[in-house]
Amino acid sequence: MKAMLVFVGFSIALVTVLRWVPIRYTPVMLKRAVQFKNDPNYRSELEWVSLEEVSPDLIKAVIAAEDQRFMTHHGFDFKELYLVWREHCEFGKPLRGCSTISQQTAKNVFTFGSPTLVRKVVEAYWTVLIEFIWGKRRILEVYLNVAEMGRGIFGAEAAAKHYFGVPARRMDRKQAASIAVCLPRPLVSNPDRMDKESKARLKRIMSDPVYSSDITSEKNEAVLSIISSRREDILPSSS
Repeated sequence: MKAMLVFVGFSIALVTVLRWVPIRYTPVMLKRAVQFKNDPNYRSELEWVSLEEVSPDLIKAVIAAEDQRFMTHHGFDFKELYLVWREHCEFGKPLRGCSTISQQTAKNVFTFGSPTLVRKVVEAYWTVLIEFIWGKRRILEVYLNVAEMGRGIFGAEAAAKHYFGVPARRMDRKQAASIAVCLPRPLVSNPDRMDKESKARLKRIMSDPVYSSDITSEKNEAVLSIISSRREDILPSSS
């Protein structure tokens, strides 16, 4: 019991500190460094930038591609979970991942991303904490800075410079979407070598009602607010 209380206290303190401190290295980055330790050409690239320094198009693309209810759920998308389960039971479709941006952020920052039940439980705990302590703006800011976007490429700034030779704030719609659609499998597909599945996702994202709109803002919080207010009206219901 004492050990559990110490862990809870430590985790709350850590998440509180990380609400304000840039995160420049993660367990997933360490995992990749070990995985590719015999590759002399491997190196990790991550450049922290504020949310204001990220293209609004990338914010829209990531939400459209990864978590369309990001602004309305509290860390877990139970509607999507129900849809996945119903498709599996009624139509025999294979179960697919439906982690939210909040869950993915928790996985990247606080776990090594191993595909185990224990990791999912630990991830859920951290997800609750960051939703409560960080809020949506900080979660998205951290996600866009630490998400794996290619071999040794972490975060929007490093990805934009690596693939397109521009800072994250200057990516256009197609560039932003091409990064977003490769997020589920960044070691398999990236903007330079996009597989068939990612190309199909790119086509869907480019035609997404919110992503293809002309929402722009110098303050990306305003973009998030607009997406939040319009998303439920524009997207068809999953139920």
